[in-house]
Amino acid sequence: MVAVSFGMLCVLQVTLNISLRPDYNRGITKVTAERDQLQTSYNNLTKERDQIQKERDDLKRKFSNLKQTYPEGWQKFGSSWYFISTETKTWRESRQNCLKRGADLVIINSDKEQTLINRLKTVSHVWIGLTDSVTEGTWKWVDGTPLTTPRYWERGDPSGGVRENCVLFEHRSSGQGTWQDYPCSYNRCWICEI
Repeated sequence: MVAVSFGMLCVLQVTLNISLRPDYNRGITKVTAERDQLQTSYNNLTKERDQIQKERDDLKRKFSNLKQTYPEGWQKFGSSWYFISTETKTWRESRQNCLKRGADLVIINSDKEQTLINRLKTVSHVWIGLTDSVTEGTWKWVDGTPLTTPRYWERGDPSGGVRENCVLFEHRSSGQGTWQDYPCSYNRCWICEI
């Protein structure tokens, strides 16, 4: 009897194994698919994290290079960098100094920039990149563009004729400052822009 009972248990076990195997296999397949999906998501997130870290490192490097490119004395406003000299030179020497720095004398393109330049410098007079040295009375910026921005001439200027072909920015404690035509041979501070 024990043998018959044991035999029936074995038959029952085999039947259960055969009938439950497809459910077990489906469960294993489902768990394996979920694991593979999680692994793919993990791999994608790892790649994304690595890309973000690379972009962060690139930005840090660019910022560091930018700080090295524009050392002490340069100030950033808007999309331009400005260098304010502490020494004095003629207009031409001032321009050469700017060009050696990869810049040029400042070109004032707007009311906002005029006001900004007035705030940048407290020395009373600085050279800017405006001259009529090529054609008397035809004021052009150092990049060759004609003067079209609002004019901030000091009352009575431009007044010097052929003797005064370069322009000084005169700082004002309030307002936007003014321009004066002046002999290019005088030594003054200057402002470079890049």
